[in-house]
Amino acid sequence: MRPLHPFDIPLTGINLVEASAGTGKTYNISSLYIRALTEYEKKVSEILVVTYTEAATKELKDRLQKRIRESIAALRDGEVPAGDEFLRELKSRTENKEQAV
Repeated sequence: MRPLHPFDIPLTGINLVEASAGTGKTYNISSLYIRALTEYEKKVSEILVVTYTEAATKELKDRLQKRIRESIAALRDGEVPAGDEFLRELKSRTENKEQAV
């Protein structure tokens, strides 16, 4: 099994993320979600995320909302929490994209 790197996954078509409990599924789903919002300028209403239970759905919704707030802070104010390599790379890619335009 190889580790999933959120920036290596194409955001076209259907993607299935499945793994055992505690392996980072929610983190990676959140990362892919943020990429869809930022790289493809998708609206929240255009992204479907499915999970199996109501409890898992609530947890995922709460984590997505938190991650959206963190991403906004990172992109707008440069506030990247220590050790958050995903947000650091997202910020770098966004800055590089803006410089290329």
